[in-house]
Amino acid sequence: MPFFSRKLYFSPSNSRTTARTFNSLPSSGITLPFLNDTEGPREERKLAAIMFTDLVDFTVMAQRNEATAMEILAKHTQIVRSILQRYGGREIKTIGDSFLVEFPNALDAVRCAVNLQDENVSANSGLPQGRRSSIRIGIHVGDVIHNKGDIFGDTVNIASRIEPLASPGGICISGQVYDQVRNKVKFRLVKMQSPKLKNVNLPIDIYTVEMPWDEKIAESAELDKTRVAVLPLSNLSPDPNDEYFVDGMTEELIMALSGISGLTVIARTSVMPYKTAPKRILDIGLELDVGTVVEGSVRKAGNKVRISVQVIDARNEGHLWASNYDRELNDIFAIQSEIAEKVAGTLKVTLLESDKQKLAKSLTGSAEAHTLYLKGRYYWNQRSKESLEKALEYFKLAVEQDEEFAAGYSGLAECYMVMGRNQLANPMTAFPKAKEYIARALDLDPNLVEARASLANMLHYYDRKLKQAEVEFRRAIELNPNYASGHQWFAHLLMQEGRRNEAFAEITRAKELDPLSRAINLNMGDALYYLGEYDKAIEQFQKIVELDPKFAFVYPSLAEAYQRKSKYDEALTSAEKYGELSTKPLETKLYKAEILASKRDTIESRKLLAEVEENYAREVLSPFKIGIVHLLLGETNLCFEWLNKAYNEHDPNIMLMNVEPELEAVKGDPRFLSLLEKVGLSEWIH
Repeated sequence: MPFFSRKLYFSPSNSRTTARTFNSLPSSGITLPFLNDTEGPREERKLAAIMFTDLVDFTVMAQRNEATAMEILAKHTQIVRSILQRYGGREIKTIGDSFLVEFPNALDAVRCAVNLQDENVSANSGLPQGRRSSIRIGIHVGDVIHNKGDIFGDTVNIASRIEPLASPGGICISGQVYDQVRNKVKFRLVKMQSPKLKNVNLPIDIYTVEMPWDEKIAESAELDKTRVAVLPLSNLSPDPNDEYFVDGMTEELIMALSGISGLTVIARTSVMPYKTAPKRILDIGLELDVGTVVEGSVRKAGNKVRISVQVIDARNEGHLWASNYDRELNDIFAIQSEIAEKVAGTLKVTLLESDKQKLAKSLTGSAEAHTLYLKGRYYWNQRSKESLEKALEYFKLAVEQDEEFAAGYSGLAECYMVMGRNQLANPMTAFPKAKEYIARALDLDPNLVEARASLANMLHYYDRKLKQAEVEFRRAIELNPNYASGHQWFAHLLMQEGRRNEAFAEITRAKELDPLSRAINLNMGDALYYLGEYDKAIEQFQKIVELDPKFAFVYPSLAEAYQRKSKYDEALTSAEKYGELSTKPLETKLYKAEILASKRDTIESRKLLAEVEENYAREVLSPFKIGIVHLLLGETNLCFEWLNKAYNEHDPNIMLMNVEPELEAVKGDPRFLSLLEKVGLSEWIH
């Protein structure tokens, strides 16, 4: 079916009560003719509190998605009407999304308004941003005229002028209301700078009711608008299996924006959790320290795609820009570039010529290759051994479709590199394959940042050419300063060389770009560990456990930190937890053997270590860690046998030689110095 949208008949000029009825009232008062009995009931005057409510940005919602807007309006209407009854409120009328309500006194009106805002916040909890609503409320008290079920007068006019002064989710009241409620409500009432109300000649003091969530709003004023988070795009495709495509669009939009020099863009791993646990834009802004949020949806049907995007100010949840794109799949890169340019323009960020060149570049001219690539990225991001193997299949199919698809080759390289680095595959076979695909990717695109960073990793862990690795890391970061993984991996190199302060600066930068990344937060704890800050390291690792208790890789690091503090029971518990979550029972026994050796429980440690060594070929294990256990058991010769094995088998952990605390005891041994020189770390010995 074709993509289209219809505007509702609501518009700013005819959907608001104030515009249709109340703006025409003179500020000096209204004189209505008395009506005789044949004309109907006579007018009646009485003192009342008048409340206006308005659904923020309802017209924008309606233009974006009429059906969703009507659902939001219906829910809003239900909430308002159910709460009015509790406080004696009488609904006078609704026009569009606005309510005009009368109360017998000011106190009930304010209490009702607070309850209404509180109920709306609760109703929004857990909903995606596109289905949330925000309300403004204004209240004034004074003499009103009743006639034929309607109300008129200065009080109504003034209340209508006060409501727009409220922030989204806020309440504004007049000085007259303040005088009646100031000692009777638990919320602080804050005087605003005296505004000039349209068609109101007399000066009127205005106060805001400080709500419980206003502290967040105040805090949000410090958010930097050039720090941007792209939330996971919603999948509106008829086929739920197109989820990979939608996630891929999110990732590629992040990459497009991160190539703009004037923006700092949060990495994918920190925004994807909001896909299953949506929150208020303001909360997301504060959690990620961003002033701008990009959200939207994707609908893919055959060879057609519709992408809807909104740019939102996280500080006040106001919409800055929105647009829909109906295109062919082959135009997908043009859409991403256009969106990135629009975001930059909205935030008044000047695009450099180099930025424009990056945005103009397409990954591939083949829609089929691109689709396969997105499937590969979908599985790559899951990071398990099984998912990485699945990703390899799709990346291989992608480069078969387009033999000049540089990003496809880079995807293959990243899979093999991570499998080798995390010992999910034998480093002796994984690293050479990664190196082969890196070379192919860079032949096709020398400025592909992911391939450039992967090359730095190969030079670091496989070739052990550390100076060249540093050059490549710096080049990758220069190509894209927003590439969090580049900063993270560079921090590994710097820390292993003993350049601790530089390493900590790099991992801190990585965390700023990807604050919710489990791996980066883990490496932050590792950096604290190698700085000798064991208590702080434990605290950092425990935060990760709270964030994701099923993240297996945190537990070995936590066990090591506990071990350094001689908290052996806690260390063993952490090792056992790793065993429950991982599929590597021998590695778990190796961790326990190290803890027990440190504890001086040599009999049990040797028993576990013997079992590990007897079955060494059954799992991908770290010879380096086996050597450390032998050293703790006082078996120095066996320690160096295993350290040399780690060197020969390209165990990534051998690069920790210079900073591993347990090796301090043998740093004067000629065998240590010889091995340190072979791995390229001799000039950094400390």
